[in-house]
Amino acid sequence: MNGNDLRLQNEHLASNTGDDRLYHFGLGKQTTDLKQFSDVKFVCTGGAGHRIQIYAELFSKETGVAASGNLSNSDRYVLYKTGPILWANHGIGTPSLSVMLNEILKLLAYAGASDVSFFRLGTSGGIGVAPGTVVISNGAMNGELTDKYVMYIQGKRVSRKPTHLDEGIREALKASAVKLSIPYAEGKTLCADDFYEGQMRLDGFFCNYGADEKFAFLHRLNELGVRNIEMESTCFSATTLRAGVKAAICCVTLLNRMDGDQVNITAEQYMEYEMRPFRVVVAYIRSLLNI
Repeated sequence: MNGNDLRLQNEHLASNTGDDRLYHFGLGKQTTDLKQFSDVKFVCTGGAGHRIQIYAELFSKETGVAASGNLSNSDRYVLYKTGPILWANHGIGTPSLSVMLNEILKLLAYAGASDVSFFRLGTSGGIGVAPGTVVISNGAMNGELTDKYVMYIQGKRVSRKPTHLDEGIREALKASAVKLSIPYAEGKTLCADDFYEGQMRLDGFFCNYGADEKFAFLHRLNELGVRNIEMESTCFSATTLRAGVKAAICCVTLLNRMDGDQVNITAEQYMEYEMRPFRVVVAYIRSLLNI
């Protein structure tokens, strides 16, 4: 930890002396005491609000660190705090994630937080790995199979910074998985813009390609080192790099897409698998906090 402050990268906000509403959390620079977030060192995020609540409450129960209630005043995202850890959901897909990241980064900048690391914990579809495998991402690819986060601004296609993830955290997460005897794989993550056709599924309302084309694409991904598919990784990795914060993606697979498109696991297996990224990331965080 090197004492690096999280600073706004928007000159319009830097010169703004009025309030700045973090609309999707129902908070404000002047109307909320954001200094309560000044000690945040870790941001843990995932898609579903109820899952994030479970993670925060379980961390509190296991460590004795007090958990806040939901600090969000909006129905869009939840926000919990357990000591130096902030827990927030991001919904599904890069647009929803981008909104959350922008507002959490602003919140932490206004609070004066420093040395913050971001973690995405989620579920995904595996590529050549068994259900229940935790994929610790070493990069993210977009639908064009390049390592860029693509946005459209002023009617123009803009490629953001490479989809970089922190090597040191990645190695530490791998060590945590080994210590916990949780099956893991390291590899790239494909970030799709769609759940069905964008992931070459055969079970959507529309499908204009055949099974042979699907499997040819999945095998191509496997050869490129892709080990799972989800819908947030390019935005998450490129945005955190642009903000100057360390980040890692740790997602469990619910199925091997080489075997089919439907998730066929029991409710008990789903609950167990869903907890695996939490276990891996929290073990790492607890080792840093000595708790």
